[in-house]
Amino acid sequence: MSDKPFDYWDFFIGEAKRADSPLYVRLSEGVRDNPQLRAFAAQARKGQPHANILFGAVHYLLLRGADHPLRRFYPNLNGGARVDGDPVPHFLDFVTQHKDALAPLIAAKITNTNEVGRSSLLHAAFRAVAKDAGEPLNLIEIGPSAGLNLIWDRYGVRYHRGNEIFELPVADPALTIDCELRGDKLPPLGPTPKIASRVGLELNPVDLDDPDQRDWLRALVWPDTRGRFERLEAALKAYASDRPEIRAGSALDLLPDALRAIPENQRVCVYHSYVVYQFSTEMKEALESLLTLAGLRRPIWRIGIEGGLDGSNTIEMVRHHDGVRDAKILALCHPHGAWVDWR
Repeated sequence: MSDKPFDYWDFFIGEAKRADSPLYVRLSEGVRDNPQLRAFAAQARKGQPHANILFGAVHYLLLRGADHPLRRFYPNLNGGARVDGDPVPHFLDFVTQHKDALAPLIAAKITNTNEVGRSSLLHAAFRAVAKDAGEPLNLIEIGPSAGLNLIWDRYGVRYHRGNEIFELPVADPALTIDCELRGDKLPPLGPTPKIASRVGLELNPVDLDDPDQRDWLRALVWPDTRGRFERLEAALKAYASDRPEIRAGSALDLLPDALRAIPENQRVCVYHSYVVYQFSTEMKEALESLLTLAGLRRPIWRIGIEGGLDGSNTIEMVRHHDGVRDAKILALCHPHGAWVDWR
């Protein structure tokens, strides 16, 4: 066991490595070793991850046309070219030159990400819930951001292992997500579960009619993988014609009413992806208490796709009923849905 104290930037470097983002690995190393950059990033709102906010703010200005040598290190802005050299000095120069524009973004913005690739994981997870609970499902998403993963069933999924391809039977998909299979087990591949209702509970809903908010959503996508931007654009088009309800406010305040609105003889699944890690201990305990209480009246299923401090990223399925919490890990996974290891 290491006696080295926890350092947030070391943790984020590990996250960037697991997410296959060499640009953010190197930039994170540069920030970690620069007290001024660390302090600048630390001006983010309480509870917001410093790296995502700082890198998102820089990316936001670059996406909006900021002209600087740093641009050539961003694969989504340079056509995917491999670039020699160290981006850190250019990053430091960019932050120095654009400090007045970056500071208010860092102080005000939040990590309201909407990674569409995670729907490849939701497809498998909801098939597992449907097998356990039956159909149709009533879905409640905690922290849906813009709501793009509320319409997960509009997206096709193509799982692949070597030369084997397993494509889910999704009619007329708005886009297709490729997901590598690891391990020797297959995720559920049957028909898409029937959905009776879906609603999102979001503290800070993203207004996709606002170009500033759309650009911030784009800026939070890590720049190494161009395919993620293409998926995002396709999902934005699909969502424009099929907008599920998103209720604004604290999920902990809104959840009891959302649960009560669903008839007691129907199946309910609450789900979240990379949201609860931002909850305080008290908020996590309150969520558990709400679900335990709701589970006294009828079974409540919960899907959580979250990352741990140990670097693990998992899909967990929990069934709350009669005061009993039955939890199982369905899979290990990539944080952006690039691969899944079904258990």
